[in-house]
Amino acid sequence: MQKLNKILFLVGFMALLFSCTSEEKPIEIYVSMASENEKANKLIFKTVEEAIQKVSELKKDSPEAHVIINILPGTYYLTKPITIPASLSNLTIKGSGASEVTLKGAVPIHLDWRKYEDNIYVADVDRASGFDQFVVNGKPQILARYPDYDEAAQYWQGFAEDALSKERVASWKNPIGTYFHALHGGRWGGFHFRIVGLDTDGNPIFDGGHQNNRASEPHKEFRMVENVFEELDSPGEWYLDTEENRLYYWPLDGTDLNVAKLEVSVLKNLIQITGTVDNPVRNVTIEGLKFENTQRTFMDEYEPLLRSDWMIYRGGAVFFEGTENCKVTNNEFTNLGGNVILASKYNKNLEIIGNHIHDSGASAISFIGDPSAVRSPSFNYSEFVAVTEMDTIAGPKNELYPRESLVEDNLIYRIGRIEKQTAGVQISMAMDITVRHNSIYDVPRAGINIGDGTWGGHILEYNDVFNTVLETSDHGSFNSWGRDRFWHPKRGVMDSLTDANPNMWKWDAVHTTVIRNNRFRCDHGWDIDLDDGSSNYHIYKNLLLNNGLKLREGFHRVAENNIMVNNSLHPHVWFANSEDVFKHNIVGDAYQDVRLDGWGKELDYNLFPNEVTMLKSQIYNRDLHSIYGNPKFKDPVNLDFTVMADDLASKIGFENFPMDKFGVQTPGLKEIAKTPEVPELKNPLGNEENTSPVVMWLRNGLKSVDSQEEQSAYGLKTTEGVIVLSIWNQSPAVQNNGIKKGDVILFANGKKVKGVREFFKITSEFKQQETMDITVMRNQTEQTLTIRTK
Repeated sequence: MQKLNKILFLVGFMALLFSCTSEEKPIEIYVSMASENEKANKLIFKTVEEAIQKVSELKKDSPEAHVIINILPGTYYLTKPITIPASLSNLTIKGSGASEVTLKGAVPIHLDWRKYEDNIYVADVDRASGFDQFVVNGKPQILARYPDYDEAAQYWQGFAEDALSKERVASWKNPIGTYFHALHGGRWGGFHFRIVGLDTDGNPIFDGGHQNNRASEPHKEFRMVENVFEELDSPGEWYLDTEENRLYYWPLDGTDLNVAKLEVSVLKNLIQITGTVDNPVRNVTIEGLKFENTQRTFMDEYEPLLRSDWMIYRGGAVFFEGTENCKVTNNEFTNLGGNVILASKYNKNLEIIGNHIHDSGASAISFIGDPSAVRSPSFNYSEFVAVTEMDTIAGPKNELYPRESLVEDNLIYRIGRIEKQTAGVQISMAMDITVRHNSIYDVPRAGINIGDGTWGGHILEYNDVFNTVLETSDHGSFNSWGRDRFWHPKRGVMDSLTDANPNMWKWDAVHTTVIRNNRFRCDHGWDIDLDDGSSNYHIYKNLLLNNGLKLREGFHRVAENNIMVNNSLHPHVWFANSEDVFKHNIVGDAYQDVRLDGWGKELDYNLFPNEVTMLKSQIYNRDLHSIYGNPKFKDPVNLDFTVMADDLASKIGFENFPMDKFGVQTPGLKEIAKTPEVPELKNPLGNEENTSPVVMWLRNGLKSVDSQEEQSAYGLKTTEGVIVLSIWNQSPAVQNNGIKKGDVILFANGKKVKGVREFFKITSEFKQQETMDITVMRNQTEQTLTIRTK
């Protein structure tokens, strides 16, 4: 046989829609040797698996040939994952379009239904080996659950505190096999359990709860149970009795079970492309297909992703490990039970472009390295490696990590439908990943998450990320952690370690991660949240629409030329020697600082909305060249925040950036992609008549008295003073019988306080002091207090 430089397979699906019959035509595959212009040989196969087997045979004689399998319109049911080893390098699997060609992890079934009771029907099934997705006429149905499915409910699409009450469990004839889902106690993701028995008191015995890397009791309120026969009480719900091999179902209105198309999930993974560092799979492209209906994976084996809050199932509907120069482009992924696309360990130049990913159980796109590549790794928040035992060489230890890869122009939404510690794009133990022009929204936790500092070099640009952190808390539309080698659970120890070696953070975060030209909005956390120890970031030209930028303890973060609508910088527990920089930014409020040991390297040349918010920073000898005023946004009701106040922009060195390049750019995806809700501007910027904005001081909300109504309400003699509108219990000014909500500060260090301006000026004069004497009006009685300011 002559060596084939290029082989073209045409795979045509004719009638394989339900189960095979003798009248149905098989898949037809045409093989042509394009380079030699020979007449095509017609080969006929009944399944996609047989087509792949034929490719394997051809590759034995022509290992370097580029084989293209063109799959013609139809629905293809896989009975096992398509496996592509290194011997099948140089392979393209190409459909005629995601709207025409579907690969399913489900199989069709025919059932003889009979009435069980009222609205419920029952049928005997042959496939009773735990399928967890039942599809009727192309729509996944609801596994019998309590409370009933409610798309409008924020958590679990319906939650109830009594989901696992003793009385409810006692009402179930056979609770074994019930799934119990609950958010983490701090809403940092979720937990999933399966009831495997009952103790002598009738309390459930569980398996599971291994899906989150931060120990916690299940949340007391945000709970849901499913796979319970007695909870089958609503249209669209179903229950599989694996002991009796019976399927129970309450059909949706208008469903004729005699003619309905029925499918059940049988696979967790659909395509597995797996090689090694020494023998990688090269040049494999997956294009123009729809992937659908895989099983859920939340009860499978999980592993911790270093000291982040994540545990993860190392698998996905499309799985890459040990690959080079592979592509996933122009596909649709929907109704998948777990992760969608996962790049594990060694992957180089993987491109994920132009895909439509939605309505799936876990994360959309994940890059997950191997912990063996990490020097001195730790795997839980409280773990650490003693400095005397620590490997001090910078960078990775071996090659088992993804690098130099691209995620571009993907539309991602409604993922994390069952698992909550998930992301649109997740990066852990990886280097140089570019995430560009993606639209990500309607997700339970972060849109984009970087789980650690190893090893940086990522570029995030032109993404549109919003409607995030919908079912969790304490997170951001973009979130990162950096609990790297320098991290220690005791802050005092960590301070001493980094004081002794200021460059420790460079050992893992060896390359700068760039976040630029993105649009973020988070209504339940921060727009950008750089959490615990995130280091070596350059953040510029981003539009933050709601909750600003949080920089927790870490090193060498530069944030410049960003617009923060309605919010500001949140510097939390910074190190004394952080070397952080915040300049040339436009902010909509005062800084929201918490427990800082230092104010970084430079905070200056920023534009504040008014003098009061600027004075807050100048107390600490920062922002001495900053100004305040109205940036005169061009068209904010249409999300155009171009700054029109050229005189103000030039004074702080701010440069406008494009407002029309965020998110997906492919016309078909852009047409259906959502955009974020337009924010309602708080406290009109630069409005000098607005003399009493709420300003945070030591994380307590302060406001000037500015009306006779307030004077009367607080029992004041004049329309002067500073109202304490809200307090933070851990604030030094609150502790030890300090200020309380509802206090009105009248004097500070013996000087009269007319409003917030005067209060900040007095605070600035005495900023070296750790305490301050104040007089407050409390319950219409003046009291003198000594409060702490540090």
